[in-house]
Amino acid sequence: MRLLPALFLAALPAVAQETPPDVPEAEKDGFSLMEEGAKLVLRGLMSEMQPALDEMEKALTGIGPRLETFGDEIAPRLHELIRLIDDFKNYDAPVMLPNGDILIRRKAPLLPPLPDQPGPNGETEL
Repeated sequence: MRLLPALFLAALPAVAQETPPDVPEAEKDGFSLMEEGAKLVLRGLMSEMQPALDEMEKALTGIGPRLETFGDEIAPRLHELIRLIDDFKNYDAPVMLPNGDILIRRKAPLLPPLPDQPGPNGETEL
């Protein structure tokens, strides 16, 4: 834990904003050469990645309409699932059986809903 502040303090001179006036001209050129080298590397990476990015754009453009209809179809089902689950705190951690089935057990059994209508003699079942 004591090493972290020491590393932070050691890195402070590396983040200086300007070169001091007493630095020779050759060292100033070194920094500009490093900047130019970094720019060239990044340009090279961009030019190599451009075909892959174009392919990805074509694929996403083709999939777009299907994803919209999928969202319209799945949204009501997800809302129903969330309504049934109620709260994840009510469930134990999932367990995988040897055959690959996954069980998610409820911690406390779900109580049946109370009937909306009273019985024939006005009684209500509990």
